[in-house]
Amino acid sequence: MLMMLNLAKYLFTIFLILGLLFSSGVFSVLLYAKMTGKEFLGESPASSVVLAEGAGGGAGEAKPPPVVKPKPPSAMLDAPIVRQLPELPPGCEIVSLTMLLNYYGINKTKMEMVKEMVKDPTPARWENGAIAYWGNPSTGYVGDVTGKTRGFGIYHSGLFPTLKDNIPSAIDLTQKEFDLIERQIAEGFPVVIWTTIDYNVPKKWVTWDTPIGPIETTFMEHAVLLVGYDEQNVYVNDPLSGKKGQKINKEQFLATWDALGKQALSYN
Repeated sequence: MLMMLNLAKYLFTIFLILGLLFSSGVFSVLLYAKMTGKEFLGESPASSVVLAEGAGGGAGEAKPPPVVKPKPPSAMLDAPIVRQLPELPPGCEIVSLTMLLNYYGINKTKMEMVKEMVKDPTPARWENGAIAYWGNPSTGYVGDVTGKTRGFGIYHSGLFPTLKDNIPSAIDLTQKEFDLIERQIAEGFPVVIWTTIDYNVPKKWVTWDTPIGPIETTFMEHAVLLVGYDEQNVYVNDPLSGKKGQKINKEQFLATWDALGKQALSYN
């Protein structure tokens, strides 16, 4: 009888120890789950990750595309007109930039801006009645902007530093789609844009060598300030004609813009 009693005590002690160990393990698991947010009720950590990623609003959920505001069918800005004549006969680019700055609120004159404009001082060399070597308009203004001797012009990359010095938020929109150019106008930002003097695609092109390689261009090159658009036309401040909001057929204008390399400068 005593032996049976001792055996019962021994078994009870064993079961008590096992019970305590089991309870401790369960408590540890629950505590870990509480701290980490994971549940281990027959589910592996890998399956928890899969469920989390597949749930709505999880890290793996694709973000919706950004909302693009519809572009108005037309827009017009009231930018001031500045004439390049008589002081700057071949200075259309810097005068167009002056108009942009005046619209922005910077009250500088075209002659002040000429002093700030980057220049390529490379002298022209003629061979057989044609220019064989001269400056590069992508570097700075080529020739004499006052017209006292032959002047040519400047391209977007040569003019951009002057714009950036005056408006830190300057942007170069060269080679961008014209839809983006029109959106600039719709949002209130005029654009200096390259075209031709008569708004026709040039029939005659010239080539000369420069310190950074040869270029092909045209003496019909021109720059204006784009201030408006509608479905059929664009509207420009032309520094040569002195016309404010001059209407140009859009298809015709785009052909000249494309021919001159789709150059455009603006700001945000």
